[in-house]
Formats: sequence, C-alpha cells, structure tokens
Amino acid sequence: MGLGFGSACPCGGGRYQHCCAPFHRGEQRPATPEQLMRSRYSAFALGLAAYLEATHAGGGPVTIDPQLRWLGLKVLHSSATTPTDVEGTVRFIARYRAGGGDGQLREHSLFQRRGGRRDGDWLYIRALDAPE
Repeated sequence: MGLGFGSACPCGGGRYQHCCAPFHRGEQRPATPEQLMRSRYSAFALGLAAYLEATHAGGGPVTIDPQLRWLGLKVLHSSATTPTDVEGTVRFIARYRAGGGDGQLREHSLFQRRGGRRDGDWLYIRALDAPE
C-alpha cells in the first residue's frame, strides 16, 4: 500500500496503521458513516479500487485517476453516531491536485447500512449535494 509503519493516514485521523488500515485489510468494519467516508478517502488516495467497490452500494467498477493526488480532508459534519443508526450523512471537503492546479471536492454524502439492518456494513450510497 505504500505507507510504512507509523505513517500518517491520508484521512488525517492519525497513524494509518491504527486509522484506516484495519478497514482496508478487512480486520475491522467502520462503525459510523464518518469512519467509512474517511476510509474511502484514504482508499482513493492509496489507489485501493477493490475497497472502494466493496463499500459502494452500486458495487460497480471504480476508476482511480493516477494523475490525481489527494492533499487533505476536512469533515464539516457527520450524523449517525450510535450503533442503532441505519442511515447517516457526512459533509466534507477533500482537497486535491490534478494536472497543474489544485481543487476541492465538496460533498454531502449519504450512507446506509446493508439491508437496512443495524448489524449491516455501512455503504456509500450517493452524493446528495455540495455543502454550504
């Protein structure tokens, strides 16, 4: 995956080994939509297409642009923080560099548990709109 022991996690949540790596390796399941969103951001940054496909409700193929470099993530708001939640949202800004310039992806994302079950895995559903 290209990150050494103790490397910072691309999502900004601490050391990769203790932050998103356990999700990417299948050792843990994200407990909240925010954890899933952060792990998906890190997967984009690290080129982990299989993880992105497995955590998207559509499950279709994911194309990762090798010219795109993810620079940072800022979570603006997240909902669904209890074990009984089956749907939640996350508003975030992801900074990137592509070609000769920098940009931002601003999104309000919808997440749901697989099958609407409290014990189902969290899945990315779709973007709702851009945050204000």
